[in-house]
Amino acid sequence: MTLTSSPALPAPTLTASPPLSGDRDVQLLRRAGEIGDELRSAVERRIVGQQHIVDSILTAMMANGHVLLVGVPGLAKTLIISTLSEALHLKFSRIQFTPDLMPTDITGTEVIQEDKVTGERVFRFVPGPIFANIVLADEINRTPPKTQAALLEAMQERDVTAAGKTYHLDPPFFVLATQNPIEQEGTYPLPEAQLDRFMFDLRIHYPSREEEEKIATLTREVQEIEIEPVVHGSEIIELQQLVRRTPVPPSLVSYAVRLARSTRPGGDEQAAVAKRYISWGAGPRASQYLVLGAKARAVFRGAPVPTIQDIHDIAPSILAHRIVINFDGEAEGRTTRDVVGELLGESRKWI
Repeated sequence: MTLTSSPALPAPTLTASPPLSGDRDVQLLRRAGEIGDELRSAVERRIVGQQHIVDSILTAMMANGHVLLVGVPGLAKTLIISTLSEALHLKFSRIQFTPDLMPTDITGTEVIQEDKVTGERVFRFVPGPIFANIVLADEINRTPPKTQAALLEAMQERDVTAAGKTYHLDPPFFVLATQNPIEQEGTYPLPEAQLDRFMFDLRIHYPSREEEEKIATLTREVQEIEIEPVVHGSEIIELQQLVRRTPVPPSLVSYAVRLARSTRPGGDEQAAVAKRYISWGAGPRASQYLVLGAKARAVFRGAPVPTIQDIHDIAPSILAHRIVINFDGEAEGRTTRDVVGELLGESRKWI
């Protein structure tokens, strides 16, 4: 699988982590690259461009993480997710978030049902749309925090609690949420603590002129294109386990941790750009996702070991929604992605 990336960085030194071993691991590593190519080819039948977005979603899936897609209407956010769900042999559900959506509309509710044998009336739990493998949370910021929390609890714990009972969600389980960045009236922005539950915050931009001309040409044909499933859930779980077993060079872990810690004000490892523009930095989950995401990208490339380049490629989507810009940064019109870009440039001196 060919992944999009920025200019190459030196490879880290591998000194301690053992390599993947066994014929099955070698087969899975080869199969990961094939699956990536097959899934991307399936998506490209309907979606023009957006290669980075598709690669990032697949990386998050292999890392067992969730994704927030942010973009203006009409950029195929929902179509990308629904097309991917068709290419994966998994149960898919879509939840359209609205101001009147209740938590039970997501998790499910208990209903009274008569037992045909005894004639007694008993409560029976009816599962909600959260009981799926891929959940599309469309326009997640349009529902109140109480309802958002019902979804985010399932994202974190992979469990649903209803009427005092806990129900486990079948793996694999992914939440792919969408959000409109320009229409804020009547919305409920996700607080930083809830944004931290998402591995990636992906920004979808307008297509190029050539891509838009192709989109306009294919408009009528897209919905008629059939997508055949190319991978089953059991295979995805195997690949997720392979990602966990993939060895990590100590120098890569050190770099990932330093990158996350450099965003935190007041620390000894704070970067100069962070000291100037950041009021709140990324937590330890950022370090975890930087390493895990790098491992997932390596597996998709068919590489037995991740590199610092893999971290650089995913860092903006992992760090940008985990930092808060201070007053000086806002006054100068700096965004979190601007600051992360400068931070990555500064971090090249550490290698």
